Amino acid sequence: MFTIRPVQDRRTGRLVRRLAIPAAALALVAVVAACGSSPSSSSSALTPNKKPITLLFGSSGPAETKADQAAGKAFTKQTGIPVNVVPSANLQQQLAQDFAGNRPPNLFYLDPTSLQEYASKGALYPYAQSLSNVGDFYPSLKSAFTFGGKLYCAPKDSSTLSLYINNADWKAAGLTSADYPKNWNQLAADAKKLTMDGRVGLVTDPNESRLDVFLYQSGGSVLNASGTKVVLDSAANVRALTFVQGMLKAGIMAFPSQLSESDEIPALGENKTAMIISGPWMEGEMSLDYPKVGYTVLPLPAGPTGTQGTLVFTNCWGIPKINDNLGGTIEFVKFLTTMGQQQKFTKAFGVLPSLQTLSGWFKTAFPQNAPELDANAFAHPDINIAGDTNALNAFDSALAQLATQSPSSILSAAQTNLQAVVNQDKA
Repeated sequence: MFTIRPVQDRRTGRLVRRLAIPAAALALVAVVAACGSSPSSSSSALTPNKKPITLLFGSSGPAETKADQAAGKAFTKQTGIPVNVVPSANLQQQLAQDFAGNRPPNLFYLDPTSLQEYASKGALYPYAQSLSNVGDFYPSLKSAFTFGGKLYCAPKDSSTLSLYINNADWKAAGLTSADYPKNWNQLAADAKKLTMDGRVGLVTDPNESRLDVFLYQSGGSVLNASGTKVVLDSAANVRALTFVQGMLKAGIMAFPSQLSESDEIPALGENKTAMIISGPWMEGEMSLDYPKVGYTVLPLPAGPTGTQGTLVFTNCWGIPKINDNLGGTIEFVKFLTTMGQQQKFTKAFGVLPSLQTLSGWFKTAFPQNAPELDANAFAHPDINIAGDTNALNAFDSALAQLATQSPSSILSAAQTNLQAVVNQDKA
């Protein structure tokens, strides 16, 4: 079984990803960025030197730390440029402090929301468009790291949401592979048949980082194409949440808390549900805590118009504008995003490669996980709006009450709150 770790810890929802960068730190970042100079493509700053490069990252565990250390050593051997690999227990906080102190690391893991924050302050160097393999990255990943029309950083890997089914429960309900759900109606029908003996058919977390998949499957969206307008309050999105609400009311779908579980993964492992909507990170927990539970990975079903949709979560290789070895750091990113190095990362600690040309290799090496990779073709980035923490927390709280609240009212309130954030960012 392919053991994969989360690109970000999605099981804790907003708690991890929405740790807001302190306003005071961002103010200092803005001052630091303003004082720094932005190197031009013809500048000598783009010529690699022998000054050490520091890579700051949030590690999922020893395997990832060792893989990054090995990559740093390999790059040093190839170029003579020293690399210091520094795992951080609190990446967001440390990164903000380093920027505020005018000493950012040369390279760091950067999630899409933090990119919005730092790019808006002029603190990042937008190098990614000049990479020779820029066309090989999945479009959905490039979209996540584009700000103001510029692709700022190279996507390092990804995770997508899929449908995971308990094989034994599926068989016990008299279902076969011919019953794998291709659309919403089939999903509801399967969930109904699987709801028996105290077990509910489908479980997923009650937040937008899960339920937004239904919006996209319904033909809806969160933002317009330019990212300047929130479009949550649409007929397509109301239809999506109404469908989910119907399953909740029918008792064939539930949220983890209703089953006395923290998230969807133990609900599947403890056989409190037969299907979950989750991401590849669930596989590490399942293999560790529930090794005897067999499951199958399936694409999420399409909506009523045949539209497929899922969410993608990712990080990129961020580079600060203030950098004493800018050229060397860019060369390091080129090294890290080669096909060979991405294969090593995938094998070492389980990530989906960000390069499309590795699709065939991945499916051959890990055929059971092919749906997770294929989902990149119809994936959308999670909501990434600078300063959206409070608005999204409110949206998540409302979604948790979806069974008894009006879908239209939930979407209308979220649209108002998020549009206010977008307007503030533009101002």
